[in-house]
Amino acid sequence: MYPPIIALDVPNQTALWGLLDQFDPQEKLFVKVGMELFYSEGPQIIRALKGKGHRIFLDLKLHDIPMTVKRAMTVLAALGVDIVNVHAAGGREMMRAAKAGLVAGTPAGEKVPQLFAVTQLTSTSTAQMNEEQGIPGTVTESVLRYAKSAEMSGLDGVVCSALEAQQIHQATSANFLTLTPGIRPAGTAVNDQKRVVTPARAVELTSDMIVVGRPITQARDPYQAYLNIKNEWSRLHE
Repeated sequence: MYPPIIALDVPNQTALWGLLDQFDPQEKLFVKVGMELFYSEGPQIIRALKGKGHRIFLDLKLHDIPMTVKRAMTVLAALGVDIVNVHAAGGREMMRAAKAGLVAGTPAGEKVPQLFAVTQLTSTSTAQMNEEQGIPGTVTESVLRYAKSAEMSGLDGVVCSALEAQQIHQATSANFLTLTPGIRPAGTAVNDQKRVVTPARAVELTSDMIVVGRPITQARDPYQAYLNIKNEWSRLHE
């Protein structure tokens, strides 16, 4: 079982260490580094987090022509992160190129990072998808198409809402994973997310991994907020 992944959506390393200094220094975390922090601090922030023993989901959502994505993944693989991702909308050729880049860039003897494809963002509504993206049907139908395409391309799983996790598992192989952001404990603000669930509901919906950001990072006591979510997640998985 994977522990909850903490979304480190902070602007710089000063804010990062200010946040993590509130955690037990002995606790080895699984964290998400997104565009804001990575673009602010660069690869050195990944090395610093790895140096403290934390696992890392590098959330850059690559989406470009296949060769560009392949070359970028070759570089990212050398950082030693645990998970990276692309947009499934980039197509199968791009996703296969991303996988090839990761394999080529992983140092000998080290594990190739897991590769996930973003399906539809948890901030996307059906109306937005239909009207702005020009994709007909429901969000779930779109997500399932992307998930099947990602599996055919050799990826390890998809990033999706927990609301789609169960159907994805039914439509793909047993080892194909669902990584689900948009997790909000009962009583916390939804913010800009549209398709959200509680940690308990994510377990019921068969999510393999959950990502939690603001309910932890903006809590009065971030470490206790994390422990509460972690304990609920772990207890329900027993």
